Amino acid sequence: MYAGELLNMLPVKRVIGEVPAHVTEIVIDSRAVQQDSMFICIKGYTVDGHDYAEQAIEAGATIIVTERELTLPKGVTQVVVRDTTRALGLLAAKFYDYPSQDMFMIGVTGTNGKTSVTGIIQNMLQSMGTKSALTGTIGFNLNGILYESANTTSDALSTQQMIFRAKMEGCRVMTMEVSSHGLALGRLAGVDYDVAIFTNLTHDHLDFHGTMEDYGQAKGLLFSQLGQDLEKNKYVVLNADDPWAERYAKMTPFPVWRYGFTSERADFKASNCSYENFKTHFDMHTPEGIFPVTMNLLGDFNVYNVLAAATTFYARGHAIEQIIEHIELLPPVKGRMEKVPSDLPIEIFIDYAHTPDAIEKAIQAAEPYKQGKIIFLVGTGGNRDKSKRPAMAEKASRAEYVILTTDDPRYEEYDSITGDLAKGMTHENFACIGDRAEAVCHAIEVAEPGDMIIFAGKGHEDFQIIENTKYPHSDAEIAVEAGMKKFNV
Repeated sequence: MYAGELLNMLPVKRVIGEVPAHVTEIVIDSRAVQQDSMFICIKGYTVDGHDYAEQAIEAGATIIVTERELTLPKGVTQVVVRDTTRALGLLAAKFYDYPSQDMFMIGVTGTNGKTSVTGIIQNMLQSMGTKSALTGTIGFNLNGILYESANTTSDALSTQQMIFRAKMEGCRVMTMEVSSHGLALGRLAGVDYDVAIFTNLTHDHLDFHGTMEDYGQAKGLLFSQLGQDLEKNKYVVLNADDPWAERYAKMTPFPVWRYGFTSERADFKASNCSYENFKTHFDMHTPEGIFPVTMNLLGDFNVYNVLAAATTFYARGHAIEQIIEHIELLPPVKGRMEKVPSDLPIEIFIDYAHTPDAIEKAIQAAEPYKQGKIIFLVGTGGNRDKSKRPAMAEKASRAEYVILTTDDPRYEEYDSITGDLAKGMTHENFACIGDRAEAVCHAIEVAEPGDMIIFAGKGHEDFQIIENTKYPHSDAEIAVEAGMKKFNV
């Protein structure tokens, strides 16, 4: 691409040196630089790209985008901007020629349910025969093939690369988890969404946002950034039972659809929920009448997730009967109240619950199926929002026995994490075991035939971050192996 044309995307900048004719690629990792690349210096949590500018130049970068003037070799163009993260979004969208404009883009935001709603939509699209892609916590799903990704909302460059790749693979629809971090940090610059979906807003990420008000406002950027061009056929889907829904409805001029259990304003509602044989049954109220639904997903929270998806498909023009048909074919979402298959005399579930609200809903979903006691293992990440820890344990106290542990301890001591959690316990039937593998084995040790264990916090993840290193870890594998030894299976 012509370098000058690309740099025109940055209205406020200072250019030092002569701009070369072409740029072959945009890079933020100095190890990936090739000849005639543009290297953008991004300041991360632990690494500052400015420290790697010379390494990028040695590898062939000819343009360096920085937030401060660096001493660089002659012949290298330096572009100084106020915020390289936001500059990256503008440059990446232009470099890949705004690929989101050529697909139907669905963005899902909220504290809980993003992974489930995006997964449900992706599964339904796939079963309908629609070529589609998904990106979020679980990774990048391209036409049913899963690739790993680092964050719920990837950096702006990776985001544009994934959308471009999906476009090149013939995808017609792309569904994305949209995090508050991604919105606040400008990682979604240049992504043109057609649908914005809101699940809920509960306590999380206050270490980053500071207050619930600021957290909620960050989520609202998804709806305000849909734009003002009413010739475009866009719409918004909101959980009408959440107080933030009406605030978000006021942030967009586009049509608003609502779903929920209790709100009279909901276009799609659920009633008469019942649970048996690890299936959920409910009546779905729609603009065309009431329809019975049976699905493999467990709990009221998954009814909410399915209603969000159903509303989205209906607003897009799909028939109610077709929507219900594909809801009833849905497999459980990976790592979200997912039943672990085994021959053990106990039931084991893994879940990603890591907020007070999600923990409460996970236990509620399990209660209709319990025969013995519920054993709930709850952990939280180190060096992250500490304010939610007591509330997480308080919600976990609904289980008969609770194990307090860690998710990704990073650089924080085990006792610091479990001690904060213990402050919220409302009964004495709990154990503090910082080492998560030991904690999983302890859950098996105290389990008796007929009990149910829920391992919360890691869900689908098969690793644990200690300091800054990822180590292999699977709650499900450790639990099944320990259970087989205990019960001689």
